[in-house]
Amino acid sequence: MQTNSGEGTGNRPVGIEPAVLVVADEKDPAVTIVTLNRPAKRNALTVELKEALVAALQRVATDTSVRAVVLTGSGTSFCIGQELGEHAERLQADASTAFSTVGEHYNPIVRTLATMPKPVIAAINGGAVGAGLGFAMACDLRVAAQGARFATAFSAIGLTADSGLSASLVHSLGAARAIELLLLGESFDAAQAKASGLVRAVVPAEELLGAALELARKLAAGPTLAFAEIKKAVALGAVSSLEEVLAAEGAAQSRLGVTRDHKEAVDAFLAKRRPTFECA
Repeated sequence: MQTNSGEGTGNRPVGIEPAVLVVADEKDPAVTIVTLNRPAKRNALTVELKEALVAALQRVATDTSVRAVVLTGSGTSFCIGQELGEHAERLQADASTAFSTVGEHYNPIVRTLATMPKPVIAAINGGAVGAGLGFAMACDLRVAAQGARFATAFSAIGLTADSGLSASLVHSLGAARAIELLLLGESFDAAQAKASGLVRAVVPAEELLGAALELARKLAAGPTLAFAEIKKAVALGAVSSLEEVLAAEGAAQSRLGVTRDHKEAVDAFLAKRRPTFECA
């Protein structure tokens, strides 16, 4: 995962940038940065960008050399959601298939982010609106630039939420605040997002990527197998009974208990040194 990538975009004329950039962190190649790359359009989501993003995320998810991921946007926005011009064209061509993109693109993107067996950090550099907010919420941790703004925006165009927001907002904020944001579509700023717990930190724009990468490097040095189990356990805990959670936790501990990472951590504790985790 150390080269730029425009998966799903086909052959390109010289000088045309790929819709999604995938690069390894210069300081830690176990960290990969995935960047939505339509800055002139505020990273609005076309079919081309969505297909490239699905492919990039699925490849990162299965690359065992990658132990943490940063998702961000180029330019001044994270992602403002669906490209409405393209959507209008699809409605005019065939309204019955215009929303096939939800199953073909949005759901796989959110599912891959949420279930990726390694931590994913959203570096929210600007507007995160509609599906863009959904993508950010599907990440495990979020860091925002001071000027970032957030909104659901779906009701303004006569739609309900997609990209998992009906679940992620409820789980993060509770049903009352979630329905308020979805019904009214009111925007909120980075400070409000921090106060409500949606983002971990708010930093100056010029420090955003550095802050996200610092967090990603810390996680990349951690027990990736345990992180994967933690992600699964939290997802299960949000929708399951206590008995189901207890059974799943026990099974996960049994799996992790025989790994080299667990043995290394115990040995390091006894030797009073820092453990070195190797995903095994």
